[in-house]
Amino acid sequence: MASSSNPRKRTKRAMVKHAGSDSDNNEPDYFGRWFVGNQESIEEYYKLYSRKIIFTLKVLSLEWLKEERLDEVRDMLKFQKLDRFLKLTRNTYPDLVKVFFTNMWYDEENLYSHVKGIDIAINEEVWLSVTGLRNEGATVSRGNTSELGNFNKVQLYKSCLRNQESASRTFNVGGLAATPRILAYIVIWVLTPRGLNHATLTEEDLILMYCLMNKIKVNWVNLIREHLCKVGKKLEYRIPYVILLSQFIEYFDIDVETEVVEEVKALNQITTTNLTKIRLKKMKNKKWICKAIIIKLK
Repeated sequence: MASSSNPRKRTKRAMVKHAGSDSDNNEPDYFGRWFVGNQESIEEYYKLYSRKIIFTLKVLSLEWLKEERLDEVRDMLKFQKLDRFLKLTRNTYPDLVKVFFTNMWYDEENLYSHVKGIDIAINEEVWLSVTGLRNEGATVSRGNTSELGNFNKVQLYKSCLRNQESASRTFNVGGLAATPRILAYIVIWVLTPRGLNHATLTEEDLILMYCLMNKIKVNWVNLIREHLCKVGKKLEYRIPYVILLSQFIEYFDIDVETEVVEEVKALNQITTTNLTKIRLKKMKNKKWICKAIIIKLK
């Protein structure tokens, strides 16, 4: 990770351009770097991505889970071979990530984009090199649970409640026991971040929790690729996977010298602070439990 006194770095020349200095044709001249004069892409950028917010990134270390004696959660994630993907920590390039999204498309095998004149084709070799993930495992999504046997979202949710006698019309995260609550946090904030309503579990969230808890190997390459394209074109969603896409940009040797650079900081790491924010409490025996249980015991 590069060191810098200022986490947002830009050359003076680039700062002037981004401050609103336009070229003779009233078009910001940094578009010449990003889109190489492709007017259709520039219009798409203005329409969908210029003001779109990037999702607050989270980084998770499986070693930290072990230190916190959250071995059950760690084993579930390790089985999925998510170790490298979860702890990706490198510089990010928010402007170029938006360019990537503007030009992004995919087929049944690969993810594609075009950034600063360079064609990007993210195939299985690239996924494996950057994330350690292979294009294999169960292909799951909302309405596609044929590979999950007897999956039932209502039954799963009830089995995850700290009080299984309680009834709820919604799949509220607040009612979950400690381990399912941590899993839900990881699914919502890291695996398939969406930036909308983190208090309620979607069917997609429950499907992934079911796979994690039952050690059903998920095709994460396919899932992440589809999630990128699903949220990328919707204004209400924030842009996810900024570290991942920034690493793809580096992998293809795209020039980042004059671009905004943001560092992944310590505050992006998932720590005990995040667990306390979701109403978990660490006991003297180092076990994590729900705060609501503590109140009840008193």
